[in-house]
Amino acid sequence: MTKSEPLIWEEAIETLQTARDFIRFGATRFMRADLFFGHGFPDALSESRYLVSYALQLNVSQSEQWLDAKLTASECAQVLDLLKLRCNSRQPAAYLTGEAWIAGFRFRVDPRTIVPRSLIAELLEDEALAPWLDIASTQRIADICTGGASLAILLALLAPDAEVDAVDLSTEALEVAELNVSDYHMQSRVHLLHGDLLHPLSGNYDLIISNPPYVDADAMASLPAEYRTEPVMSLESGEDGLDHARALITGAADYLSSNGILMVEIGHQRANLELCFPDLPFTWLESRDGGTYVFVLRQQDLGA
Repeated sequence: MTKSEPLIWEEAIETLQTARDFIRFGATRFMRADLFFGHGFPDALSESRYLVSYALQLNVSQSEQWLDAKLTASECAQVLDLLKLRCNSRQPAAYLTGEAWIAGFRFRVDPRTIVPRSLIAELLEDEALAPWLDIASTQRIADICTGGASLAILLALLAPDAEVDAVDLSTEALEVAELNVSDYHMQSRVHLLHGDLLHPLSGNYDLIISNPPYVDADAMASLPAEYRTEPVMSLESGEDGLDHARALITGAADYLSSNGILMVEIGHQRANLELCFPDLPFTWLESRDGGTYVFVLRQQDLGA
């Protein structure tokens, strides 16, 4: 006879002892619950390790030092409560802990904004724009659909002399962004602007980046539960998923300097986007997994 789910959790608190035990148990429960992992963790084991370390207030990157430490009774309860909440709520781990880590930096996050997970951060770390632009010497940058402003802050850290305008249509997302900007003491350099895409901008920019919504209508209807906890406006982009990307491409030239660069992430929409703009010389940047989800266009490519 198969044990009921409540009995399995009760048995766990009585028999599991070490952090390693709880990480393994969490990974098993996550797989049995058919959770989806697309918000910063590649699989059940990685996410379980993170949540166990968070519950114990320990550094996940140093987990090898404490994996075999035995937990106290209260620690066991705290860990199991968090693992169980992940299974039952189907919320991304970031919403349960109030934090997300991008390129080694911690950002606040909650359901007012999408969980940050852009490949643009990875590409910036790898200096993918070096053939066109020296990030460190840029003076004006815009981040469109900034959400919690993680990319805007990362750019401000990479470009110490730059002013960064961070735009979002959601006032609630900008409330989270304000907290992150304050945490990094960037109020004088990262400017939060409310409005639709490029419209709040003024003047010319060396770099405009965006990780806009790009989910099409069919995909929206079949999203895993974890994605449905995020703001819909952060995900959907019209029938074909390209409304935001089209607007950026057609409007960015007016806001870029003569040597300016537009950098946009569009997920698995490459083929569809190229069909929409067959004459544009897209440069597709290869991510560490070999995918091409981010394009670059120069101001002169955009026909200005």
